[in-house]
Amino acid sequence: MSAPADLIFRNGPVYTLDAVRRRATAVAVRDGRIIAVGHDADVRDLAGPRTEVVDLSGRALLPGFQDAHVHPAFAGLTLISCDLSEATGAEDAVARVRAYADAHPDLEWISGGGWSMEWFPGGTPSRDLLDAVVPDRPVYLVNADGHGAWVNSCALRMCGIDASTPDPADGRIEREADGTPQGTLHEGATDLVGRHLPAPTAEDGLRALLAGQQRMHSLGVTSWQDAMVGSPHGGFDPLDSYLAAAQSGRLTARVVGALWWDRDRGAEQVPELVERRERCRVGRFRATSVKIMQDGVAENFTAALTEPYLNGCGCPTENSGLSFVDPQALRSYVTLLDAEGFQVHVHAVGDRAAREALDAFAQALAANGPGDHRHHIAHLQVVHPDDVPRFAQLQVTANMQPLWAAHEPQMDDLTIPFLGPRLAGWQYPFGSLLRSGAVLAAGSDWPVSSPDPLWGIHVAVNRAFQHPGEPAREVFIPEQRLDLTAALAAYTVGTAYLNHQDHETGTVETGKLADLVVLDRDPYGLPTEEIHTTRVLATYVEGEAVHTDPNL
Repeated sequence: MSAPADLIFRNGPVYTLDAVRRRATAVAVRDGRIIAVGHDADVRDLAGPRTEVVDLSGRALLPGFQDAHVHPAFAGLTLISCDLSEATGAEDAVARVRAYADAHPDLEWISGGGWSMEWFPGGTPSRDLLDAVVPDRPVYLVNADGHGAWVNSCALRMCGIDASTPDPADGRIEREADGTPQGTLHEGATDLVGRHLPAPTAEDGLRALLAGQQRMHSLGVTSWQDAMVGSPHGGFDPLDSYLAAAQSGRLTARVVGALWWDRDRGAEQVPELVERRERCRVGRFRATSVKIMQDGVAENFTAALTEPYLNGCGCPTENSGLSFVDPQALRSYVTLLDAEGFQVHVHAVGDRAAREALDAFAQALAANGPGDHRHHIAHLQVVHPDDVPRFAQLQVTANMQPLWAAHEPQMDDLTIPFLGPRLAGWQYPFGSLLRSGAVLAAGSDWPVSSPDPLWGIHVAVNRAFQHPGEPAREVFIPEQRLDLTAALAAYTVGTAYLNHQDHETGTVETGKLADLVVLDRDPYGLPTEEIHTTRVLATYVEGEAVHTDPNL
């Protein structure tokens, strides 16, 4: 007779997300692994006197969610500093800055983030708003999307930034009519101030990471890819925090770190990345991916497009965005990284950036032959239809952030009018990518947007989202909707595949690690417009609860 299970879930449903999408009602776990998947009668004999039995009572059990592109340590740093992510608008944000500054009179800098562009005219908050509440200390607040910063006059003075300061090659200083910096810094211009911030202590970094991890676990996330480690961008590199957490056993999630590609350098950094990869295999953490930021974002006109942006009158401008890495150089760098066995993770918001990344992957494939690196392109806001089939052809995973694929102020006021109808109609083509045979993975890009996978799944299925009390919004490009199973697969086995963890996680199958999530209801039993009301009751990593709701 086999040894008893440590943990049994019964009275499902259980959605396995395996290759045939098999459904069950019960799962048994021993020593961190799934030992049986079936129906209640199949696991009854595995119960012993010390077996914990969870009666699901019709609530769903699924593989743990996985996030393909996220920044939990940076999000955690905001959680423990001046956090504007819960503000309701400009006035509330300014009030929160004042309250934080008043509560921390000894801080040399007031730093934090989480503000949204839609709160401010043109998406660019002014220094005057901050000067009114914090006139005597520098303030540096990162945009929720991480592509801009809001600063006050004191910060500009301390850092020597004035009307004569040129824009950096990879960014822009928002200016008043006479050239005076207005208070918003875009992309690489954020570093003009950000590099002067005091670096977080090792203790603060670890505390931030653990706060971010706990938030992720509370939403059912058991594994992720951190999209930026190994860079002091913004004054904080979470790499040492991950290593410390992994060495001490406090890193309970499985994490792949994407090592930052310094776009101000070239191929000489490849040996350094190889060395860093070798020393960054600790516990549940490994740094086997390299992140290349190929463009910016559409809202500040730095996403790289195949056509020019439009101005406020609907006329073409001379700006079609920025390619942060020269496209020819990108091909060379990706080929070198591919040859060294790295996975390459490219940020591409605009269709030109996506094409440049695909061209680079095509050259690597031609030069090095096929491999199992599982390269991927994240964000994919605008994708030219001619490039959609290339993802499957080149075996490049489409790393989508579904929560952005909906009508909301940032989309309707700051994006669509400046893309024009043609490019706007190519946004977030998840359905087309899936139908073309591409592998879909999914992530949140938290703190850019909510880390809740169920919200992302809701938008992937509905292409619409509204908070309680808000009127229903128009469906955003309805032909790009996914069905519920495809959306769940992207947040589980799709991301497990991307992270080379699909042999151990991502589905509920005998022999795999028991990384699991219990929901408060069956999402398949809901009208699709109610998916976002689903909540996580418990999260397990290797059969150990890392989050439990009292209602379980």
